[in-house]
Amino acid sequence: MKSSPWKLAYYFYCALVLAFLLVPIAAIIPLSFSSGSFLTYPLPGLSFRWYEEVISGDKWMVALGRSLWIGVVATVLSLILGTLASLGLARQRAWWASLLKMIMLSPMIVPVILIAVAAYFFLAPLSLTSTYTGLVIMHTVIAVPFVVVPVLTALELLDPNLERAAAACGATPNITFWKVTLPSIVPAMGSGAVFAFAASFDDVVIALLLSGPDQRTLPREMFSGLRDSMTPALTAVATIMIVFSTALFLIMQANQRKVRRLASQTGGH
Repeated sequence: MKSSPWKLAYYFYCALVLAFLLVPIAAIIPLSFSSGSFLTYPLPGLSFRWYEEVISGDKWMVALGRSLWIGVVATVLSLILGTLASLGLARQRAWWASLLKMIMLSPMIVPVILIAVAAYFFLAPLSLTSTYTGLVIMHTVIAVPFVVVPVLTALELLDPNLERAAAACGATPNITFWKVTLPSIVPAMGSGAVFAFAASFDDVVIALLLSGPDQRTLPREMFSGLRDSMTPALTAVATIMIVFSTALFLIMQANQRKVRRLASQTGGH
């Protein structure tokens, strides 16, 4: 079957969009293997010296450790808070439930710079700026919506007859939650956790305003490097982050496939 001209034009347009998005990213990766000291094409040679500098240097690895620690703590807190909020909102049909949903999802809509400025004026009187506590609190704030969206969707799609059947068999509400509800939303919680960690790990705006010398995360360290000295070490760090983000995306896709498979199995039964 021959493709119509409009379909070919559509494919060509999609290819242009993908190229526009991916080519700048792909251009960074070869520079990380440059043997030179400047970001130039063509490459003077190939070398792993910048990866060795990143891995052996305390600056980058300490910043990476901070980002991972803050990201894990913020993810755990956002997973707990977001799941509890979703459980409460899924069963509410009052007008204020929609208002609460909008408020909880606002960090995804409001520009990050506004959130960072508001956080600074809120945390400064509490002496929580330049502290890990302040960073964790704000990273949790921006991460919670990424948990609420998939978990709330999973709860709304969950067949209520499952809980009724469990209650009819004599299960208490606690047993029903642990044996029926929670296993059904675990894949959605996993997807939310991946998104929440990515939101925390990639943040630079909040870190610039709230972190001190002892809380310099990896994105903030990269931003400082762009201002001070642009070397291929930055592209090596960027390549590592690209690989890491791609791995998170693949994990998210695997979780989403699991959610769809469980939903189809539940619907079939």
